[in-house]
Amino acid sequence: MDLYPEPIERLIGKLSKLPSIGRRSAERLALKLVSSDLEEIEELRQALSDIKTKVHKCNKCGNLTDKEICDICSNDRRNNRIVCVVEDTPNLIAIEKSKEYRGVYHVLNGLISPLNDVQADNINLDSLLERVDSGEFEEVILAISPTIEGEMTTLFLAELLKDKNVKVTRIASGIPIGGNIEYFDSETLYKALEDRREL
Repeated sequence: MDLYPEPIERLIGKLSKLPSIGRRSAERLALKLVSSDLEEIEELRQALSDIKTKVHKCNKCGNLTDKEICDICSNDRRNNRIVCVVEDTPNLIAIEKSKEYRGVYHVLNGLISPLNDVQADNINLDSLLERVDSGEFEEVILAISPTIEGEMTTLFLAELLKDKNVKVTRIASGIPIGGNIEYFDSETLYKALEDRREL
């Protein structure tokens, strides 16, 4: 015997497939929705529909937007001579939250991963090279997570860009603020020492 009627059970199943939503959280969300009025449910349905029909990739950088060109690319107060290359929109948002970076972005929408059958052709590289070749940038910052796939993609991009007339940098990696050195693995400590800078 099911604890919930079939429509609620089906909704719980769908909700629990979302990232960081387990069965218990899905149950709470489903029960909250059951007690919501029809207008709230319709607004939620419309919001879900809109993300599939109105949101797409920016024609310039690959960021998610509901316009032809995203708000960052169209902001004339940004330094459009520096581009920060990121894996995806969540990484772009993380950098934006720091409020330190004022350049523009290029979103790869993936990383090279031969084990997952993702090759260089499968990510947003061609338009980056076109932008670099046009002389649009003075500096390309590679802000890609230091995972195996991230390192592979970073090295591939560095090789592609080395003969271009552009400065290529990467974000530092290593010890986070507030971290205690004794608890970090040797690779993290190695990167922290390698990326050291003069004070």
